Amino acid sequence: MAGRELEWSRRHRAKAAAKLMAGWVALLWLLEVVDVASGHALDGLGITPRTPSELVDVVPAAFIHFGFAHVAANSVPLLVMGFLAALGGLRRFAAVCALIIVADGLGVWLIAPAHTNTAGASGLIFGLFGYLLVTGFVERRPLGVLVGLLVGAVWGTSILVGLAPTQSGVSWQAHLLGLVAGVATAFVFKRRTPESA
Repeated sequence: MAGRELEWSRRHRAKAAAKLMAGWVALLWLLEVVDVASGHALDGLGITPRTPSELVDVVPAAFIHFGFAHVAANSVPLLVMGFLAALGGLRRFAAVCALIIVADGLGVWLIAPAHTNTAGASGLIFGLFGYLLVTGFVERRPLGVLVGLLVGAVWGTSILVGLAPTQSGVSWQAHLLGLVAGVATAFVFKRRTPESA
């Protein structure tokens, strides 16, 4: 009986995670449709560094993109890594994402080059990559380690390329800060394992 309940719980959690991430990605596309239809009025929700009034855009900036190609580039990694992270529980996932988004956004506000406008889900994606990469090791969970290794194998090269400061029009600062925030988040939200007597 307990085994069936556990299996149902896993299926329920996977279904909830899939619905959440499908809705999240759909929201990003919808926002870009609105942005294009409004003459790119939403682009102003990006982060302009060291401008006090821009602090309110720290969170919205993670949902705004500069064109459909930008959204498309972020959709698959966000969908997959978000799903994997959300399997650990939706409340925990929400807290992980909130911390990554806020830390990344504030970091961009502090150190991005002057007169730039930074937006997009890539900071969160780099954060989820860092989170998934180290969580299994931090919590000493074999399945988590395996997930981290798989994520590293699939996206590791892209992540390294995204950290290069030589790419024009790409905020390597947002990528680096997101990655660091994700790794830190793995420690902040570390699950406590019961101690053996």
